Order: sequence, then structure tokens, then C-alpha cells
Amino acid sequence: MKKRKWYSLYDKVYAFGNLERAWEKVRSNDGAGGVDRQSIDSFEVNRDRNLAELQRLLREKRYRPLPLRRVYIPKSNGERRPLGIPAIRDRVVQQALLNILEPILEPLFHDHSYGFRPGRSAHQAIQRVQKSLETGKE
Repeated sequence: MKKRKWYSLYDKVYAFGNLERAWEKVRSNDGAGGVDRQSIDSFEVNRDRNLAELQRLLREKRYRPLPLRRVYIPKSNGERRPLGIPAIRDRVVQQALLNILEPILEPLFHDHSYGFRPGRSAHQAIQRVQKSLETGKE
């Protein structure tokens, strides 16, 4: 893989094409709206205007995420677990950041690292540990 040196990534985050790709990913994941109660469908109605506004705010360094909407989901033991739901616009910005940073940072992780990585899971990590134990490793 060719090594590249990056001096500034910020402008890549708010590039309109990147925001469009981020929106498509957020839309495909569906999900509830955040504290502003804006839905995927209502964001889609004014998609270009919403993305242009996010681009402007990011470019001017005036973007501020909204607070999370707090909901509680039931656990198997009868308790409830708090869950924070970001606004759709904030999910788009988060995805735009991920689009830029993941390809740069992912190759730097050790192959045995499983936490919060694409295509990897805790179940795979447990399987790897089990195989290591079966071969006599401690």
C-alpha cells in the first residue's frame, strides 16, 4: 500500500461528495431521530439543503452537535439501559468523519484487535482466544 502523508483532513470531511456518501449510509441504517425529532424521511425531503447547511457550518467551524435524545430500553433482567440517540444531522457528520478517518487509521491496527472495527466482533475475538487456548497458548 502506498504511504501518504496528510496535512489537513478537515476539508475532506465537509466535501459535499463525502457528506452525500455519509447521508446514504445513515439513510441505509434507518433509525430514529434525535432530540430534534427529525426523521430520516424528513431529512430526505430537503436533503441537498440539509447537506449544504452542514457543509457551511463545518466549513465555517460553527457546527455544534445537538444533545442526545435519551431513551431507555429494557434488559433481560427487568432493568432498563439508557441509550443516547443522536440527531440525523449529527449522524451524517459522524459518518462523514468515519469515511475519511477509517481508511487512514484502520491499517494501523494490529490484526488481533477486534474492538469497534469493521467486519469484526466480540464473538470473533472469543473464537480467536479459544483457538489460541486449544493450541496450548496461555
